[in-house]
Amino acid sequence: MIFLLPRWVLLPRRRNYQSTECSILSVSNCRALASRLVELGYQLVSGGSDNHLVLVDLRPLGIDGARLEKILDMASITLHKNSVPGDKSALVPGGIRIGSPAMTTRGFTEKEFTAIADFIHEGVQITVNAKGLVSGSKLQEFLKFVVSLDFPLTDKVASLWSRVEALTTQFPIPGV
Repeated sequence: MIFLLPRWVLLPRRRNYQSTECSILSVSNCRALASRLVELGYQLVSGGSDNHLVLVDLRPLGIDGARLEKILDMASITLHKNSVPGDKSALVPGGIRIGSPAMTTRGFTEKEFTAIADFIHEGVQITVNAKGLVSGSKLQEFLKFVVSLDFPLTDKVASLWSRVEALTTQFPIPGV
């Protein structure tokens, strides 16, 4: 007799976004991230995190989410620009949104989320410096500048990238 098993039965077990365990871990990891960002002086829109998302207001720092998103993308950190209360433009929003489920699913703990907050902080510092070096004030000028061969902070972005890669490669990507 031959039994046909669904393909998922043969795959190794991994955390599932929908599981209660992963949901609880995702919230606690997000709280660790939010807590560290507050320690570093960032203003969170809700004052903290009671779920799996953190929304950070960058306007007090003189930068926006679009610029930070680009710098962090160059350093292998994926997050999203996001509007915050009081924004005038959705194209150049004043904040970033960080979610914890994908990293939690990979096995990140509160310790790694604290390191992620430090990486983001370093990316903010690079973005502030880069914004001061670019000749114009438009987003397109900034985006061209940071990918040009003349970008003087390339070594700082590369250093951040190598540390991000060193951390993240320790945790497998589900399904890959």
